[in-house]
Amino acid sequence: MITKNTCTFFLFILTIFTSFAQEKFTLSGTISDSKNNETLIGVNIFIPALKTGTTTNEYGFYSLSVPKGEYEIEISYVGYQTIQKNIILNQNTKSNFSIKEGGEELQEVVITENKGKSNIKTPEMSVNKLSISTIKKMPVVLGEVDVLKSILLLPGVTNAGEGASGFNVRGGGADQNLILLDEATIFNSSHVFGFFSVFNPDAIKDLKLYKGGIPARYGGRASSVLEIYQKDGSSKDFHLNGGIGLISSRLLAEGPIVKDKGSFLIGGRASYAHLFLKFSEKDKDNAAYFYDLNTKLSYKLNDNNSLYLSGYFGRDVFRLNKSFTNTYGNSTLNLRWNHLYSDKLFSNLSLIYSDYYYGLDLDFVGFNWDSGIKNYNIKYDFKHYLSDKLKLNYGVNGIYYDFNPGTIKPTGEDSGINPDQLDRKYAFEPSVYLDAESQLSKKITIAYGLRYSLFYRLGASTINYYDNNEPVVFNPDMQIYEKGTPTSTQYFGKNKVIQSYNNLEPRFSVSYQLNEDQSLKASYNRMAQYLQLISNTSSPTPLDVWMPSDNYIKPQLADQAALGYFRNFYNDAYSLEVETYYKKIQNRLDYIDGADLIANDAIEQVILNGHMRSYGLELMLKKNKGRLNGWISYTISRSEQQTPGRTPEEIGINNGKWYASAYDKTHNLAITSSYNLNEKWSFGANFALQSGQPVTYPNGQYQYLGIIVPSYGLRNENRLPSYNHLDISATLTPRKNKDRNWKGEWVFSIYNLYNRMNAASINFRQNVDTGANEAVKLSIFGIVPAVSYNFKF
Repeated sequence: MITKNTCTFFLFILTIFTSFAQEKFTLSGTISDSKNNETLIGVNIFIPALKTGTTTNEYGFYSLSVPKGEYEIEISYVGYQTIQKNIILNQNTKSNFSIKEGGEELQEVVITENKGKSNIKTPEMSVNKLSISTIKKMPVVLGEVDVLKSILLLPGVTNAGEGASGFNVRGGGADQNLILLDEATIFNSSHVFGFFSVFNPDAIKDLKLYKGGIPARYGGRASSVLEIYQKDGSSKDFHLNGGIGLISSRLLAEGPIVKDKGSFLIGGRASYAHLFLKFSEKDKDNAAYFYDLNTKLSYKLNDNNSLYLSGYFGRDVFRLNKSFTNTYGNSTLNLRWNHLYSDKLFSNLSLIYSDYYYGLDLDFVGFNWDSGIKNYNIKYDFKHYLSDKLKLNYGVNGIYYDFNPGTIKPTGEDSGINPDQLDRKYAFEPSVYLDAESQLSKKITIAYGLRYSLFYRLGASTINYYDNNEPVVFNPDMQIYEKGTPTSTQYFGKNKVIQSYNNLEPRFSVSYQLNEDQSLKASYNRMAQYLQLISNTSSPTPLDVWMPSDNYIKPQLADQAALGYFRNFYNDAYSLEVETYYKKIQNRLDYIDGADLIANDAIEQVILNGHMRSYGLELMLKKNKGRLNGWISYTISRSEQQTPGRTPEEIGINNGKWYASAYDKTHNLAITSSYNLNEKWSFGANFALQSGQPVTYPNGQYQYLGIIVPSYGLRNENRLPSYNHLDISATLTPRKNKDRNWKGEWVFSIYNLYNRMNAASINFRQNVDTGANEAVKLSIFGIVPAVSYNFKF
């Protein structure tokens, strides 16, 4: 529970901040796109005479308090024309601004999207922002624009290889990333088992990835936060845009409900490659496809109040000869109320629903399987602009979880039999936070905050108890771990507290500006993660199950510190970012040998709580101006895991020593570039090179009953071959676009240009002719050409 001392602390901090706030006039308002009234995130508002400024928040709002006077203000944003306005500030003033794109209207995928110099002044670090126009230029497999694939070109970000779902940040697991779409949690971010992401690029407005220095308003994950916002939709005119590709097409419509006050957005995307299977009589009953739907309604009640209702629904379907059908996907809904209490106090109240569903229809064995996780989230956030040198973020949050590990329903002749339900689980996670950003001097700016989180594992549920509270038993004679046997059980009724946790999560970052072009930054954050993904694969699969912390599954506690150097040079034409970090995580799950995870109602019998650590150096060099734009990123890092013995006699996993985690990539090099040849043609290229993924190979073999059986050594002491590929694209924009409402472009791309057969996995089997064990490499993609057509109306 929140203690009296905690409340007193927050009130004390607020009192101090208020006492230091100076009485100044405030300039506030919103900044939007002049073409459609879409509010813009992260627009820079700067007053050169005072060398002070601010940026718009997630809803396009800004507030800046400065002394009385007449000023020229400068408003700039990536890909938009910079404007200057003269204002006379002798009272609190509301000024809304509209800015225009900086190029041809169709040039959303070609204009100056990378002209974003490094932010020298603010203490924000370990953060990467990508505009959707930048993402749309990147060549990708089968020509499908992919939000998640784009972040793999950033320093410190990798994945488990081609066709792998999720992503890994600074050596962390994919389940340690908090993925938010319009504030709603996305539990599975991939279509087709990792080939494509669930995010329709036409519906996305902004993307930001926090790798460290994470603000206190975020919690619940140990490694990173990926924050994605959908467009609001045009409140000026009706627009239609979309694209036609080799395996999928998309269509998005937006327009006013009430002109300049309300808008709607609805976008759909679906794949159709499975339709080609119908041409074969043998495969006519097979299918493999995905679809998703993005929706949003926005309405401005008055200058101080706005309402938003946004949603997402997506599904993947795999069917094999009517005997096997696999369906999974996400559903989200968010109702938001933005309220402006004053020109200095902005608030956002959100009611959020998120659901991840996984289903199997197995007609050939006569049962269906359903599992998933739901959460119901209420959050109230405040942004308080006390002065030009002091800003506060504070709020409260409460999440209720409903976990379904699995429901088995008989079908056919046995359909009347009651379903077999694995033990459902429930939890509640409330939290309160306070964030502050303060400019101490012209050179030093600090951000600091505190998050207080609680977690309650709730009934109705039955809990097993074991001797010595050890559900996993070590056998010293066999030198192996074995499942323990429950000595008793206890049933907890609905909403009865089974186990509770609470954690203080401090956050701190500082920026020291060496001069106008370079600065040093440092940050520290602690994160508590109360959910664990039960998976012993290097890449999450749709069948993996989320579990809450309880008596045996402890919360993950992550501490990360980072130090960085940031510089803009040659008149901001180039930017250099260098960061080094160290992260350690307590209570990271490990699994005993032979762990059975599927449909296991006593998962505590096959898991152990271990430790994790990662450290590395990241470099990123960006070119921001000219026809050629892009960046080079390089990361050298280590990610390791350790599960020592609990007693002197117990050897632990891998003899209790540190070993490479499944996410360890020692070297990671990425190069991305775009070149504007002229108004008609533009080109893009990506190159990626990574160390091979850690794996466990056999180190010997023995013969048993005439069968040669491989024996395996320590975990992850081997690696797959290094991973690399080169992708290119060309975009053709017809000149006749200027003279008509319908505007189109052709995108030609080649994925894996030099046909590198990267190893997705290497398995070992017995050769049927020689009887010896042999290695078999699985490669997913060779060279893949693609063409797609994008249009706007």
